[in-house]
Amino acid sequence: MKKEIKNFLTKYLKSENEKNLKKYTLLEDAFSNEDILSALDVLLSGKITMGAITKEFENEFAKYLNVKHALMVNSGSSANLLAAFALVNPMKKNYLKKNDEFIIQALCWSTSLWPLVQAGLKPKFIDVNLDSFNVDYKEVEKNINKKTKVIMAVHVLGNSSDILKISNLCKKNNIYLIEDACESLGSKFKNKFLGTYGDFGTYSFYYSHQITSGEGGMIVCHTDEDYRLLHSLRSHGWDRGFNPKIKNQIKENTFNFINSGFNLRPLDITAAIGLNQFRRLNKFMDIRSKNRTKIIEFLKSSTKWKNQFKFFNEIKNLQPSWFGFPLMINENLLHKKEKFLNYLKKQNIETRPILSGNFMNQKSIELYGLNKAKINFKNSQTIEDRGFFIGLHINPITKSSLLNLTNHLLMIDRL
Repeated sequence: MKKEIKNFLTKYLKSENEKNLKKYTLLEDAFSNEDILSALDVLLSGKITMGAITKEFENEFAKYLNVKHALMVNSGSSANLLAAFALVNPMKKNYLKKNDEFIIQALCWSTSLWPLVQAGLKPKFIDVNLDSFNVDYKEVEKNINKKTKVIMAVHVLGNSSDILKISNLCKKNNIYLIEDACESLGSKFKNKFLGTYGDFGTYSFYYSHQITSGEGGMIVCHTDEDYRLLHSLRSHGWDRGFNPKIKNQIKENTFNFINSGFNLRPLDITAAIGLNQFRRLNKFMDIRSKNRTKIIEFLKSSTKWKNQFKFFNEIKNLQPSWFGFPLMINENLLHKKEKFLNYLKKQNIETRPILSGNFMNQKSIELYGLNKAKINFKNSQTIEDRGFFIGLHINPITKSSLLNLTNHLLMIDRL
């Protein structure tokens, strides 16, 4: 067995000489040797399903964010699913009813929207700010009414809206607040982490996010009652494995199905990787921020720089944890976007749209008839038309990589 493990390590663990400087992926070297070994340790233990390591990750996550409870799930999308179905569950006091309305921005991700629709709620879409890609407080305030029961605030690419004002608005009007911070782990608004202002905050550990375990996510909440509900919904509706300090706990290790439920549990393998990465989150944030600054400086200092792009900046009072490096193509070059993105692909530079773009253009919106009035969300459409993003790596970017990347980006007006 020792010989097989040694051969495995020799074959798969990475050396510093394996980097391809001509390739710019969304995330370079996502998993360190230590991440891989932590997963291997769990695998060799034979205890790979959700267990002690998952609980350890949850406890460290809650402590870091200064929230009462954190619950790990198999994806950020599943975290949103739990938040949505917790709000309509009869075990929750003042639970929501079918066709109650929720507000969400038109620039969003599929599984920010659909869990709430699947839970029987009705969406009301609003536009975003063209500078922050997030909603404005005034736009939210203007669109709430007596039917509004939930606001889904999606924090885009590490940025934010004025979430404190939105949180206070929700409290004043008895509206639930979900913060989708799947792209914004580590960002702080007024020294409080995004995802901790609302009733529920959700996070993703998908590839290229601030930390990654391949798949995985976390949901946070503030009360024992919400935690108990989320805990049972995550695992079949079981009442099992609760903290003994929580009141009315049914005897552990019994098959009591106290509620409806899903199976959204993570593996201890993914928890081990995620925990190992989480302990390096502050380091990752610092390196990503410095890499972002260097890319902007190299672009602007080039003799080829002619304001081809507009950059994305954090709002006031935000300490950002950047996910990706978004660029907005200037309007006079917009006709070259498709050709330009194809060019970058051929140069092994990965790109992605901003979230899903203007979600009103997706076929699923038409399928479910969610924009029958054909409302035009101008800013969301502009971001879709002009925007794209590239990765921000968790290792310091080299000068040769910077030159290669910026030279290709500045080819847009020469194609």
